[in-house]
Amino acid sequence: MMRQPTVHELLEAFRHGDTDPVENAHRVIENIARREGKINAYISLEDFDSVLEKAEDSRRRWMRGAARKLEGIIIGVKDNISTSFLPTTAGSRILDGYVPPFDATVVERLQKEGAIIIGKTNLDEFAMGSTGEFSAFGPTRNPWDEERVPGGSSSGSGACLAYGGCNAALGSDTGGSVRLPAAYTATVGLKPTYGLVSRYGLIPYGNSLEQISPMGLSSLDVALILQVMSGYDPLDATSLNVNPDVVPEGPADPESIRLCIPGSLVGMSDEPVKKSFYSLIDRLTGEGASVDTVEIEGVEKALPTYYTIAVAEAASNLARFEGTLYPSRGDYSGDYWRFISKSRGEGFGIEVKRRILMGVYVLSEGYRDEYYLAATKVRRIVRDELARITKKCFIATPASPVLPPKLGEALGDPLKLYAMDAYTVLANLSGLPALVVPSGFSSNLPTGVQFIGGKLTERSLLSLGMLVEELTGIRGAYAGG
Repeated sequence: MMRQPTVHELLEAFRHGDTDPVENAHRVIENIARREGKINAYISLEDFDSVLEKAEDSRRRWMRGAARKLEGIIIGVKDNISTSFLPTTAGSRILDGYVPPFDATVVERLQKEGAIIIGKTNLDEFAMGSTGEFSAFGPTRNPWDEERVPGGSSSGSGACLAYGGCNAALGSDTGGSVRLPAAYTATVGLKPTYGLVSRYGLIPYGNSLEQISPMGLSSLDVALILQVMSGYDPLDATSLNVNPDVVPEGPADPESIRLCIPGSLVGMSDEPVKKSFYSLIDRLTGEGASVDTVEIEGVEKALPTYYTIAVAEAASNLARFEGTLYPSRGDYSGDYWRFISKSRGEGFGIEVKRRILMGVYVLSEGYRDEYYLAATKVRRIVRDELARITKKCFIATPASPVLPPKLGEALGDPLKLYAMDAYTVLANLSGLPALVVPSGFSSNLPTGVQFIGGKLTERSLLSLGMLVEELTGIRGAYAGG
C-alpha cells in the first residue's frame, strides 16, 4: 500500500532537516492540482502563493529553533467552520460568498501554533447527509474509487486527506459526519466528548449533538491536532472547563483492553463489513484483549431518536437564514414573507428542506409530546446505558453497516441513507467520545472500526487506535490515483 507522511512524521522530519514546510506545501499543492478537479474535495482554496509564503515563514522558524506545535502543517477546514479569510458557505447556495467577520476558536488556536489553512472542504449542505452528495457545489468523490462516495457530511475533509490534499483536516460530527468519511477513506476520525472542543464559529445544525472534530492519517496525528484545539472557551456556553492531555505515549497494551460488542447491532451489517470487523477483533483477542457481548437498552430506537432531535434543532437553527441579513440576498419591499419564502426556496437544497419540514412537524403543537419529548426520554435511556457500559469497556462496532455506496445509489431511499448512521449516532446522543480507525479493505474499499469510550477518555481511545494501526499496518494510507 502506498503511504504518505503523517503529521507526526512531518514534524520529526522538519525537526531533523530531512524535509521542510516549503517542500511539504509544494507536495500538497501538486496533489491538489492533480486530483482536485475530479474529487471536488474543496469549495474554496487559499491562494497558493500565500500558502507558500506561510510555509517559507515556517521554514525560517524551524531554522531558528522557534517552531510552534504544528509549525508548517497544512490543514483543510470543513466549510461550516468560520474563517475570516475564506468564504464559509456550509455547502449551501444561501451562504454562497459569505465571509464571516471572525475566525472560529479552533481556527485561531491552530493558526496560533503554526498550522497553515489551505482551504475549505466540501460537505453535505449544512452538514445534513451521510454521503457527500448534498452539497450545492457538487458531490465529492472517493479517492479510492471515484465512482463511490467518501461518506458525509465531512466528505471533503476525508477525501482531501486520502489523496494528499492536506496533512490533517477538521470536520464536524453531528451523527457520524467525521467517522463515516474516516471509514470510507482509510483515515482516522475522532468525535470528542461533548464540550471538549469549542463550537464557537461552527454554523450549527444540531446544537446538543455536534462537535468540531479532527481527522488525520493516524491516531497520533488526531491526538496532536486535538491537543491544540481543545480546552475551555468562554465564548462557548457548552465548553467544558477542562484541558486534558490527550496525546498517548504509545499503543495500548493489548492485555489491558476490554471490548464490548453489541451483537444484535453488529449483526445488521453487510457481510463484508462484518467479516472485516470480526477479523480485527480476532487479531486483538489474539494479542490478549478481552471481548464480551452486550445488549444496549433502547439501541433499536437510537436512530429515530437521533433524527427526531436533529431535525428539530435544525429547523430552529436554520430559521436565521432568511435572506435579509445573513447574508443579504437582495432588497425586499413590502411583502416580507414572500421574500423569505423565495429566498429559502432558492437557497436551500432538497435534503435541507426535507429536514426543516420534519423538524417543524415534530415541534408543532399536538405532536411535540408524541415525537420530540419522547425522543428526549429515549435519549436519556441510551445515554445512561452507554455511560454504564463504557465504565468497564470500550464499545466496538463497525463504523458503517455498508461499504462505500456508489454515487447516487442511496439518494432515492432516505431510510437507507439515514441507516448508514446506525452505529455512529450512539456517541452523539450520549455525548461520549468515539474513534474510527481503518480496519482493513474489502474489494479494495476501506472499512473502519469504531470504538466508543467513557467521558473524556480520548487519550485511551487514541492509544487503542495506535494499537489497531500496529496490527493492521494501515497508517498514512495514500489513495494516490
